[in-house]
Amino acid sequence: MSRYAGVRLNHFLPSLLLLGGGLLAARLLHLSEFFGSLFNVLPTLLLLLGGTFCLVYGRQRELFLLLVLYLAYFVLDIQTDYFRSAGRVRSDASLVFHLCSLLLPLLYGLYGLWRERTHLGQDLLARAAVLLALGGVTLALARRYPEALLQWLALIRWPALHGDWMSLVQLAYPLFALVFILLLAQYLRSPRPLHAAQLLGLLGLLWMLPKVFILPHALQVMSSQVMLMLVAAVAHEAYQMAFHDELTGLPGRRALNERLQRLGRSYVIAMADVDHFKRFNDTHGHDVGDQVLRLVASQLRQVGGGGKAYRYGGEEFVLVFPGKCLEECLPHLEQVRQALENYRVQLRDRQSRPPSDRQGKPRRAGARAQEVGVTMSMGVAEHGVQQDPEAVIKAADQALYAAKAAGRNCIRSHGQRRGAIRLASAGG
Repeated sequence: MSRYAGVRLNHFLPSLLLLGGGLLAARLLHLSEFFGSLFNVLPTLLLLLGGTFCLVYGRQRELFLLLVLYLAYFVLDIQTDYFRSAGRVRSDASLVFHLCSLLLPLLYGLYGLWRERTHLGQDLLARAAVLLALGGVTLALARRYPEALLQWLALIRWPALHGDWMSLVQLAYPLFALVFILLLAQYLRSPRPLHAAQLLGLLGLLWMLPKVFILPHALQVMSSQVMLMLVAAVAHEAYQMAFHDELTGLPGRRALNERLQRLGRSYVIAMADVDHFKRFNDTHGHDVGDQVLRLVASQLRQVGGGGKAYRYGGEEFVLVFPGKCLEECLPHLEQVRQALENYRVQLRDRQSRPPSDRQGKPRRAGARAQEVGVTMSMGVAEHGVQQDPEAVIKAADQALYAAKAAGRNCIRSHGQRRGAIRLASAGG
């Protein structure tokens, strides 16, 4: 399986919509009184509400990303307020702006890449210590050597790479590029909505900074949108954790329970169970067992007829066919059963695995891996008169036990005759 198989468009879609909306709103020279007031208080609300949510659920990384964004917004907002009221910039505006242009991507990248690895309390203190130390040193240097620090920041170190389009200090652009590459690598290694939101949020910040003193609402709007991206990504991941099974990627038991409440009068439910699954774990280890579950899930995900697969628990899965009758669903279930039966799982000796892929590639070219087959049994039940979904699931479970008793690797429907062990395949 490709290492990029986990990349999903839906990881980026909410953040793309927020980023696009922010770009449109920030370009407006005039906002209505309602939206102007909203974007003035939205960063503070997002910090309080989103920060509290992150703190309660131990999301330290997102908490400090929100804090860094809010601090940059707060400092720059003081400068823009003075600029709008006085018609000129403050004496320290250049130094503050250049420092924000460097510190914002630096801290954003640092906290975006800093995963929670230790005790949550210790991790919180460590992140706070880094922020206080870096902020304290920067503040001390700015007060002690403002002119020297400003000259160092504004120095053009690579004249050949400098362009008139550059509105930030030259050091900011390679820093943004480096952080973007690292965040992109993090997403490709571990595709998650949060990692996608961090990537797009960084692009929003890169667009925002040069427009702080040019567009009247760029700072408030884009700061709000980037913070909202992160909060929405945290909520997205919380939903996935609650409703999706992490191992197989299928919707989980809670998602099934919600779907059962919205079924109509006609539907079919199938219970599927991996045959001899305990034997796989005992013989080959739990890693192979996990591989088998992912394989079964990938086959069930492709079921036709409008069916949708859910992981029920352990090696059991449920397929729901809304608006269908039993005769319409059985051919699609048989097709999935046959596809799994014909698939061969390759096993390799993990003890003799080479330390690197370069050393292992020539070995794999001439080696023959052990192959094992995977099968599953299914029980199917159709919604009847005065039956609730729980009763249909129970009937499908009884049919599943009948399929096991009939020799496994077959499909049994509820009420099927005892002699009909297996559905006829397409070939007879």
